[in-house]
Amino acid sequence: MKIIKRISLFMVMAGIMFGAGSYATLKAEQFFYPNKYRQAPMRIETEKLAEQTGKDEALDDAGEEQVIETAMEKAPVVTADTLYLIEEVNLSDGTVKEKEELIPVKYIGLDRLALIEELNAYDKNPALSDLKLGFQTIELSSFSKDRVVICKYYRPKEEQKGFYLMVADHYVIVYESDKKTVHMNTDILLSGLSHTLQSEIIQGKFIEDEKALYNFLESYSS
Repeated sequence: MKIIKRISLFMVMAGIMFGAGSYATLKAEQFFYPNKYRQAPMRIETEKLAEQTGKDEALDDAGEEQVIETAMEKAPVVTADTLYLIEEVNLSDGTVKEKEELIPVKYIGLDRLALIEELNAYDKNPALSDLKLGFQTIELSSFSKDRVVICKYYRPKEEQKGFYLMVADHYVIVYESDKKTVHMNTDILLSGLSHTLQSEIIQGKFIEDEKALYNFLESYSS
């Protein structure tokens, strides 16, 4: 029995000494080799950092690709299939007439800025047909590859009422306000009028209305 107790006591003491020795050895290694026990956490942190960096780079690449794709997108241009509308605005009464026309060939392929430049050029040198209608200015109202709306502004000239006295074959002729349409032939000889009146009629004497015209005819007709 005593032998068993001695053996048990010896084993306990041996275990305590082994544990103390292992602990001392571990502390000594940590003191002399500190990086040995830091490698695993550092490796984990490194892996996490690499993973995060990879995500950031992927996001940056995606952002760059998106920017590149956006930059590569072409601005809309006028095509042969673009709906071309003209709005004619009457500045005198405020009325607006809209009509669809064929897209001018010179406008096909133009983007918004290029089309505005073309309209500015037209504004400085409009067509004679527009000038006769009292053209004032032109502007781009709406622009897309599917639909273009152009506004033309007009201020119609007031029709001049009255007549013109002119001469043909030595006789006084009454013309409409356009100086081309004959309103009336007369038997008044130019030579029978005063020199001042002859000069006025040769240049085209304006008579404002029918009452003034008939007064003149009654005064100088034979």
